[in-house]
Amino acid sequence: MLGLIDQFGYFGVALIVFVESFGVPAPGETAIIAGAAYAGSGHFNIFLVATVAFGAAVTGDSIGYVIGRRGGRPLVHRFGKYVRLTPERFDKVEGFMNRQGPKVVVIARFVEGLRQFNGIVAGTSGMPFHRFLMWNALGAALWVGVWSTGGYLAGDHIKAIESAVGKYVALAVAVAVLALAGYVWYRRRKRRAEKPAADSPRRNGSPIG
Repeated sequence: MLGLIDQFGYFGVALIVFVESFGVPAPGETAIIAGAAYAGSGHFNIFLVATVAFGAAVTGDSIGYVIGRRGGRPLVHRFGKYVRLTPERFDKVEGFMNRQGPKVVVIARFVEGLRQFNGIVAGTSGMPFHRFLMWNALGAALWVGVWSTGGYLAGDHIKAIESAVGKYVALAVAVAVLALAGYVWYRRRKRRAEKPAADSPRRNGSPIG
């Protein structure tokens, strides 16, 4: 990823943030941190890094919104698997958004999984675009502000940051795999425990009437 930013500069930062924002899994946060760290070491301008990242984030999410609004559920169900947006995951994200309202558009910026599909789900669920755009811009401003400030203050420690982020991602993946395995085990055990209880009336005889 650093190679992309080295080669294309601000455009590299914008490209990574943009594609992540409309649904393609990409390290958007890491790109902002790296670009801001380059600014802290004197290679980039921090205001330009933040500006291009903000513009890319809002634009990407808006494109995701249009995709969701025009394509709807059939499009998501057909192509979502290619970007890890399964029907089950879509239903969970949509339910969360419907329960929490527009404020989830802001919160989603800081949550892996929600961030990538924020615009698509908002469009599919029928949220008015002007409302989505307002909350989306607020969320993008906060998100970019947090990570660009952190990266800028890190300055010359960009290599250490990339290494730390890589270890964090590996740890997060390991925890997620363990959590998923535990959940699957729990669900299977629960189903096995419920099955005898459901079958017991049949073993005891037919119901009266």
